[in-house]
Amino acid sequence: MSILEYNRAAWNAEVAKKNIWTQPVGQEQIEQARNGDVKVLLTPKKWVPKDWLGELKGSKILGLASGGGQQGPLFAAAGAEVTIFDNSDAQLEQDAAVAKAFDLDIKLVQGNMQDLSCFDDASFEMIFHPCSNCFIDDILPVWKECARVLQPGGVLLSGFCNPVTYAVDFVKLEEQKVLEISCKLPFSDERDLPAELVAKLKAEQKPMEFGHTLTDQIGGQLAAGFMMTGFYEDGYGGEGEFDPYMDVLIATRSIRS
Repeated sequence: MSILEYNRAAWNAEVAKKNIWTQPVGQEQIEQARNGDVKVLLTPKKWVPKDWLGELKGSKILGLASGGGQQGPLFAAAGAEVTIFDNSDAQLEQDAAVAKAFDLDIKLVQGNMQDLSCFDDASFEMIFHPCSNCFIDDILPVWKECARVLQPGGVLLSGFCNPVTYAVDFVKLEEQKVLEISCKLPFSDERDLPAELVAKLKAEQKPMEFGHTLTDQIGGQLAAGFMMTGFYEDGYGGEGEFDPYMDVLIATRSIRS
């Protein structure tokens, strides 16, 4: 089974488990969006700045690997023309359910974020790509495809993991937690974790993850023809092991040249 097929099934299972990133928005958020107050996340806790979003009404937006009924319905409620593209059919069903419940027009497409060949060149004015490229092995095709399907001057909003989270582990030393460099970058669950741990993750139907370098995350966008105009870091609101030390999620705003 390919990693694409495995992670599709794993995320379908996460929907059944009611993972927080599979739970769709409700009526209050939809009404706020209809009134112009759109609050969306690229990373776990910080709302995307409103000036990053620009004018949404009438804008053609691609939600890239962002199924789950969390962002697309809000953009649609604000008057945007929305397409949600995701590998997980169960995640897309969450968007479909919200669209039906609130009479929203959202186009749903299932596929691999590395291949957007189903879309014509310059099809969109904005791409919203929340933290999800940790579930594919090579992100450079993603940035190239984003550049192709965006109109010149179009905006790419992306969230991703700081690779330090994959290189460093917390270990217990005499009742104290210490940091230990444990894996090289780029990182792969299947390749770099002990076989018994990989087997346990698969038995639990956990998605397989990949840790990408900042050269590929940021340099890859620049090489694809983007100009970065915004950047912030985020954490897990005190719930993550790294939170006492540093924010380990990154959000970027880039313009297609």
